[in-house]
Amino acid sequence: MKDMTIVRPGANPAPLPKPAPDRKPRLRRVPVPDVKGVLATLWKERLAYLFLAPFLISFVAFILVPVALALLMSFTSYDAFNVPRFVGFDNFIALITQDTIFMKYALPNTLKFAFFVGPLGYALSFFIAWLIYQLPKAIRDVVTLAVYAPSMAGGVALTVVWQAAFSGDYVGYINHFMLKYGMISKPVLWLQDPKYLLIIMIVVTIWMSFGVGFLSLLAGLDTVNKELYEAGKIDGISSRLQEVYYITIPSMKPQMLFSAVMAIVGTLKAGAISVQLTGMPITPSYSGHLILNHIDDYAFIRFELGYASTVSIVLLAMSYFALKLSYRLFGQKEGE
Repeated sequence: MKDMTIVRPGANPAPLPKPAPDRKPRLRRVPVPDVKGVLATLWKERLAYLFLAPFLISFVAFILVPVALALLMSFTSYDAFNVPRFVGFDNFIALITQDTIFMKYALPNTLKFAFFVGPLGYALSFFIAWLIYQLPKAIRDVVTLAVYAPSMAGGVALTVVWQAAFSGDYVGYINHFMLKYGMISKPVLWLQDPKYLLIIMIVVTIWMSFGVGFLSLLAGLDTVNKELYEAGKIDGISSRLQEVYYITIPSMKPQMLFSAVMAIVGTLKAGAISVQLTGMPITPSYSGHLILNHIDDYAFIRFELGYASTVSIVLLAMSYFALKLSYRLFGQKEGE
């Protein structure tokens, strides 16, 4: 049984214990940056920062500042003549709810274009690089130059080769060939027909996409340790496909990542190809209208720079998530 204290009449009861005082939470001290230490470090490494200065200045002037200005302008209504007027999120709301050209043509066309030119073009670049690497050294250099050359030609190749090939008259290469063998009865306006324009843009872009990313894949194949293939055969690898999946790709992840980043950037910025092929800023029935064309339309034709900045921010967000996916797939993980 518990002891019970009996208080006699007239006796003073035992004083009750005082409640514990409320403890005020201690405020954490915010560390004050050591300005002198930072300046001393900068002065100590001044030679390194001197060599980095051209890149840092260019990065700030041509990347950070334009992105920041585009983000600010996306919340304004600005026509390049009057003072920008703050409109909040009205541009973003109008983009989703009122811009039928963007939702019906620009966004779907960009997603289709990016799917075929991005992942499929990237896989094709790796496959072509792997095939070329199997050739003897002397032949390999010649074939590599032949595959890489179209990416250096750029707009010249589009004008000279593809416009002549897809010309809508009788002397166009494709029309002449198909008419000669009875495949068509009259010339086809390839670059003016909405059914074919986006397909032609995809084919031409893939043809021109074997650039720096393709060379990095080819160089990455040369860095794979040949002893790994011999060890793989001992461990049970019995086909070339298994060698590529289990040895080649994991051994060249940095090159794979670089090529993926270049493919994403090249895909999402490929808006001028429709203008170069058709000669018109707006393609027939918006069949080749990409997000970059939508930005050019509002920025340089309608002079609605605030709204064009909003569309560019959306394109920047799409690029960011695509790059995050690339880093998730090909980035170096812990323990590798």
